[in-house]
Amino acid sequence: MATAQREIITEITPLSDKDCFYFVDRYKEQFTYPIHRHEDYELNFVADAPLASRVVGDSVTEIGSLDLVLVGHNIEHGWEQHQCTSTKIHEITLQFSKNLFGDTFLGKTQMAPIKDMLEKSSNGIAFSQNTILKVYHLLDELTKTPDNFHRMLLLMRILYELATAPDSKILSSSSFAKAPARTDSRRILKVKEYIDQNYQEEIRLSDLADMVGMTATSFSRFFRLRTGRHVSEYMIDVRLGHATRALVDSTDSISEISYACGFNNVSYFNRIFKKRKGCSPKEFRELYKRNRLLV
Repeated sequence: MATAQREIITEITPLSDKDCFYFVDRYKEQFTYPIHRHEDYELNFVADAPLASRVVGDSVTEIGSLDLVLVGHNIEHGWEQHQCTSTKIHEITLQFSKNLFGDTFLGKTQMAPIKDMLEKSSNGIAFSQNTILKVYHLLDELTKTPDNFHRMLLLMRILYELATAPDSKILSSSSFAKAPARTDSRRILKVKEYIDQNYQEEIRLSDLADMVGMTATSFSRFFRLRTGRHVSEYMIDVRLGHATRALVDSTDSISEISYACGFNNVSYFNRIFKKRKGCSPKEFRELYKRNRLLV
C-alpha cells in the first residue's frame, strides 16, 4: 500500500507540568479548525454553529445548535465551517493531561465511571443535547470562577456527569483510531483480535464460532448479547475503519483500498461507506486533505 505524506498537525497544547487543565472560552465568527491531534484529553463545547462539520477519527458529522465531544489523546479531530452561516459561535475548550489523575486514583471504585469514559474517549465521544444542557451551567461556572481549586472540583463534577450520562455516542471506529479492543469476555476479545488481524480475508461465522467452541447460532447470539451488535456489523466496521485509515494515510485508489480491506465489490464498498460515514470515500479523502496542514 502506497504511503502518503503525513500531514496531520501534532499540536502542543498550552498545558504545563504544573497545570491541572487549560481552558478557553471564546466567541468566533467562523468555525474552522484544521484536523490535528495531541497527547491531552480535550472536551469541546460548541453553541450556535448548526451545520458546521465535525471530524473525529473517521466520523464526519454535521453538528446541531449544541455540540459537546470528548476526544482522547492522539486521535485526529477538527472542524470545518461547511454550511454554517452563524457569525457568533460560542466555544469552550477544556484540555487536561492524560496523566492528571494517575492509574492509582483512577483505579478507585468511585472513579470507575470516569475511568471507563476516558478509555472510550480514544474513539471520541459525543454527548446528547439533554446531557449538554445538564452540564452547561457547570462549564459556564468553571470559566467564570477565579478560584483554581474550585475549577478543579467543577472539572471533576463535569466529568462525572458526562461519565454517567445514559446517551453518549462513540464516534470513531477502533480500527481507524488504533484503539485497543475493550471487553470483559476472553472469547469476544479472541474473536475481535482475529477479525482485526484477518479483515482482508473472507471470514466465516462458522470459523469464528469454532474458534471459541460454540455453534454458529449460539455464538451469533452470544456476540450480540455481549457487544450489542451483529458479528457481520462488527466486521464491516473494522473493514471500514481500516479503509478510512488507508484513505488518509495512503495514495492508493479507492478500488485498491476496497479490495485490500476485504470488500470484494467496489460498488458495495461505496454504498456502505456513504451509509455509515455520511459521505463517499472520495469526499472523505478530500475532506481530510482540505483540512490538514504540514507539521
